[in-house]
Amino acid sequence: MALRNIAGNERIVERLAESVRTGTVSHAYLFEGDSHADKFAVAKEFAKAVLCEENLRGDACDQCVNCRKMDHGNYEDFIEIGADGSSIKDEAILALQGELAKKPYAGSRHIVVIRDADTMTLRAQNRLLKTLEEPALGTVIMLLSENTENLVSTILSRCIVFRLHGQDSVAAEEVRERARLFAELAVERAPFYRMSAALGDIAQKREEAGAFLDSLERRFRDMALCAYDKRETLLYEPEDRTALKEQGRMLTPARLAAAVSAIEEARRDLARNINTGYALKNMILKL
Repeated sequence: MALRNIAGNERIVERLAESVRTGTVSHAYLFEGDSHADKFAVAKEFAKAVLCEENLRGDACDQCVNCRKMDHGNYEDFIEIGADGSSIKDEAILALQGELAKKPYAGSRHIVVIRDADTMTLRAQNRLLKTLEEPALGTVIMLLSENTENLVSTILSRCIVFRLHGQDSVAAEEVRERARLFAELAVERAPFYRMSAALGDIAQKREEAGAFLDSLERRFRDMALCAYDKRETLLYEPEDRTALKEQGRMLTPARLAAAVSAIEEARRDLARNINTGYALKNMILKL
């Protein structure tokens, strides 16, 4: 398997491969998604791509020594930790720091995957923060989480955050199309009835609503970044850059921030099992 074989999160996979191709791999990533999203598979295949000796257009070759070691679970500098009982405790992060202080055995970097990252105790999070602020050269740390609200904001600010969708989610392209239309209406300050109608049956389906909110938030994020991302390596939808630039110019930073805040509030409402239609229509009123 390799990054190219992971289905359902093609845009994220392409961004990860691009970072390998261009040598712009970050030191910290956070992969968020529900239990249907195979976050570990994405993290492992990204690690393989980073470590691959052949580097086939930013992806793993599945043939070299490093790829085979990763597939067999015996690459010396790949470290995986997870919850001990109900949480990841301070002692686990302390032990991790001890490992990272050592020189890598097989190559020039350590790769770390922290499963259940949202179960870290506050003390463990504060300890990890020190590592994220001053990582050893070449270190790549990937946090896997189902609920980033349990993580302190200082950790989130030091990670590149990707929200993954499970393969059994609604067709991603249909969700993106709805998000594009809805974002366009929001930028134009369209009347409530038009924006509400644009939701269609998403307002009745919780899983689709969650995927829609993810896509919508990425859309507003791209509007904020497109004016500055000259190489177009940071955009989720670079093929839409012309429309994104036009829409971004119509929004003040305050409006962009308010839009993202409204989307995040709707996501929190869904997590609290508030009626899906109510959560989305409340978001419209704040957009």
